[in-house]
Amino acid sequence: MSVFPFLTNIWTILKEADLGPLRQRALRGVRIAVVGEPGSGRKTLLDHMRRDPARPNLATDTPALVLRLDEADQALDADLIILIIDARKTDTQAEQELVKTWHNASKTVLVFINQFASPAEPEAGGRSAEASAIELRAASEKPMPSAPRGAAAAGRDRRRGVVSGSALDVQFLSQHFAPAVIELIPEHLLALGRYFPFFRLPIAQYLIQDTCYTNAAFSLSSGLAEAFPPLSLPVVLTDMVILTKNQLFLVYKLGLALGYSTRWQDYAAEFGGVLGSGFVWRQLARTLVGLIPVWGIAPKVAVAYAGTYVVGNAVLQWYLTGRHLSRQQMRQLYSQAQARGKALAQTLLSKAPRLRLPALRFPRIKLPRARLALPRLPGRKSPRSRLPTDGLSCPQCGRSNATDARFCAYCGHPFETFSD
Repeated sequence: MSVFPFLTNIWTILKEADLGPLRQRALRGVRIAVVGEPGSGRKTLLDHMRRDPARPNLATDTPALVLRLDEADQALDADLIILIIDARKTDTQAEQELVKTWHNASKTVLVFINQFASPAEPEAGGRSAEASAIELRAASEKPMPSAPRGAAAAGRDRRRGVVSGSALDVQFLSQHFAPAVIELIPEHLLALGRYFPFFRLPIAQYLIQDTCYTNAAFSLSSGLAEAFPPLSLPVVLTDMVILTKNQLFLVYKLGLALGYSTRWQDYAAEFGGVLGSGFVWRQLARTLVGLIPVWGIAPKVAVAYAGTYVVGNAVLQWYLTGRHLSRQQMRQLYSQAQARGKALAQTLLSKAPRLRLPALRFPRIKLPRARLALPRLPGRKSPRSRLPTDGLSCPQCGRSNATDARFCAYCGHPFETFSD
C-alpha cells in the first residue's frame, strides 16, 4: 500500500464530478437470460427478480430472456446468464457443456441449483444436482486455452458462481442469490436495481458499504501523507472535499438504483441534507484531528467511515419510507457506525506499512580553494624567489649546502673541486 495513493487517484476522483456517466449506466439497462428446462423454476425466479420484497404487490415488466437448453445460443448477448437446474435431476451433462461453452465465450454465468420442497429420490446409480454442482464449478474454473493464467484466474473469480437453494424462499434469495449476482456484475448495479426491484435493498447496502470503505481507505492514505509537512496543506484542503463529494454521489447513486428521478436537481434537498446535517463539521473536526501526525489517523478513519455510513442509511431510510431519522436515531446509528469504523481503522493500519520519514540529504558542493595573494612591497622580493646567501648553492636544484660540500645533499650534483 503506497503512502501517497491519493496523489495518483485525485484526478480520477475529481473527473467523476460529472453525473452524466452514472445516469447513462442506470438507463442503459441490464440484459439477463434465465436458461433451464421447463419446470426447473425459470419463471418463478424471474418473477421474484421483478418484485420488491417490501412491496410485493408492485412488479415491473422488465424484459428478460427465458430460454430452454436448446435455445441457449440466444443468451450469448446477455450481461448475465442464470442457468437454473432442478435439484432432483441426476444427469447434468448438457448443463456442463453449456457452462464450458459460455466460459470459452467469456460470459458471466451464475448456476442456480433449485431446491424443491419435496425432492425426489435420485435413481439408482444416479447423482443429484448438488453433486453435479461440483463438476459445474470445476468446469467453470478451467482456464481458457487462449488466455494467460492470471487473466483466467481473474475471469474465474468475477464471472462464475454457483448457489443452491429454493427459488420460492425469499430469505435465501435476499441473503445468497442477490449478493452472488451483485458480485458477478458490479458494473451494472445501478441498472440492475432500477429495472429489477428485488435487488434494490441489497444493492443500496452494497453501495453504502463500498463508499464507507472507500472514504475510510482514502482517509487513511491522506492521514499518512499528512505526516510529511510539505503535504499537510494540500491534504487538508482536498480531504474534506473528496469525502463530501463521495457522499453526495452516494445519494445520487442510491436514488438511481431505487428507481427515482435521473435529474440531479431533484436531489437538491437530499444534497442539502448531507451538507447541513452536521457531518461536514464532523469531517472538519476529523481533519483537524488528523493533523496530529500518526496518532490522529485511527480517529480520522473511524469518523470518515461513520459519517458516510450515517449519511447513506439516513438517505436510504427516507427513500424507502419517506420519513427522516430523528436526532436520537442518528446518534445511535452514528455510535454503532463509529465502532465499526474503529475496527476497520485497526485492520487497515495493521496492513499499512510502517511510516518512515525519508532522511533529507543535500548534495555535496565542492568549492574552489581560495588563495590569498599578498601585495608585494617595493624593493623586496617574494619569499618563494629568495635564494639563500650562505653556503654553496647547487646550480642544479638551487638549494643551499655546506661550504665544504663536494656533492649536493638534495640532488647529488657534484661541485667543482680545487686542489691546494
